[in-house]
Amino acid sequence: MIERPNTLRVPLHAIAHGRAGDKGDTSNISVIAYRAEAWPLIRDEVTEARVHQVFAPLGATSVKRYMLENLRALNFVIEDTLGGGVNASLAIDRHGKALSFRLLGAIELKVMRDMLPDGSPYLSQ
Repeated sequence: MIERPNTLRVPLHAIAHGRAGDKGDTSNISVIAYRAEAWPLIRDEVTEARVHQVFAPLGATSVKRYMLENLRALNFVIEDTLGGGVNASLAIDRHGKALSFRLLGAIELKVMRDMLPDGSPYLSQ
C-alpha cells in the first residue's frame, strides 16, 4: 500500500465550485464549498485581496466579498473586469461564467484529504 501525505496543494476548484453572472462591467462570482470540512479554509483564505490579485490584470478596480455562512459560500462582486461589459468587450466570451473558472483555477490552497469530495482525482496523488 502506498503511503500518501495527509495534505495536498490543489487549485480551489478541487474543493469548491462556482456560479457567476455579469451586469455591465461588473462580474459576480460565488465560490461554494463541496464539503463542510473545506468551508473554514475557503472562508479564511479566499479573501478580497487574493481575488483582486487574480483579476487585476483584467482591469478590476475593486472586489467586495459577501459571506453566506449557511450555504458555505462566498460571493464576490468584482468591478471593471469585463472589458467595458459583454456587449462592449473585444475579448471573446468575456462573461462572468468564464471568469469563475479563472478564479477557481488561479487560487491554490493546501488542503487536508478529508476536504476533497469523494471521487476527486486529487485523492490518488
